[in-house]
Amino acid sequence: MQMIESKREITICDMSDFLSNDAEKQQQFVSRMGNALKDIGFFALTNHGIPLPEITLAYSESEKFFSHSHEVKLDYEQRAINRQRGFTSFGIEHAKGNDAPDLKEFWQTGRTLSPSHKNFETYPENVWPKKECPEFEDAIDGLYLKMESLSRKLLDAASLYLGREESWLSNMAIDGNTIMRMIHYPAISDDANPTSVRSAEHEDINLITLLVGASADGLQVMDNDGSWISVAANHDHIIVDSGDMLQNITNGLFKSTTHRVINPDDSRDARYSMPMFVHPRDEVDLTPDPSFVALTGGVPLYESITAGEYLLQRLKEIGLTS
Repeated sequence: MQMIESKREITICDMSDFLSNDAEKQQQFVSRMGNALKDIGFFALTNHGIPLPEITLAYSESEKFFSHSHEVKLDYEQRAINRQRGFTSFGIEHAKGNDAPDLKEFWQTGRTLSPSHKNFETYPENVWPKKECPEFEDAIDGLYLKMESLSRKLLDAASLYLGREESWLSNMAIDGNTIMRMIHYPAISDDANPTSVRSAEHEDINLITLLVGASADGLQVMDNDGSWISVAANHDHIIVDSGDMLQNITNGLFKSTTHRVINPDDSRDARYSMPMFVHPRDEVDLTPDPSFVALTGGVPLYESITAGEYLLQRLKEIGLTS
């Protein structure tokens, strides 16, 4: 595995600047965030406003669930809906173009909708391990709501950087198929596939991803020269990156950057992480916008496709649907 370390660190952006009443600070945040997404597609967000005890509780509840036997966890594996909610077993998912399975298992939750909501039939219904972990639903769903609210503000800032109406991108994500994933990377066994890593090199599918902390280091982001920037685990930071869908619609102005989670060198401890994948509604057109095509060489570099079509295509490529 290539292990050339970059000398750079990812940019840190202060959310309190954007939320302030100071126009200059707001613009500084927009510029700093937008430049980071153009350069490398990643930044760290500080003063994000999500209380640390709520993050800690969500991690604690996640760890409780994954501590149960595989047989118990299998009761929550929803194969009929391609595991888009509930549990996904160890070794199911792999990176696009890499047949070796990732060394992880995970739980996925989406938005909770009432039966009267117009989109109630659009997305799979959440399942919850109420018997085994009675506090899991409140902890995870509560964090989901705060993370999604934060994601809308970040999309607003990205829209302003792109010279669009503030709500241009966040409107695409209203009632979108946004997913929060609780990931467990177990201690690595001696008989693990030698070609497998915790999460192989990949890019995210969606508009933006918000990764709230992690219980251990391991995340690496590819720099522009092919070297790797190591991102330390830090509950005070939320790591944000732009995904393939945002890259598609901006014709590559915003980068969807390769990243990975490497195996530990001197420890076989487990690792937990919680990313939120912010998706637009299925019908949103991801065709490269002509104004961004003009800014990136005048030629569309990405396909014309809807968000729903794009997601289904990628789920097949990573082994989550057939």
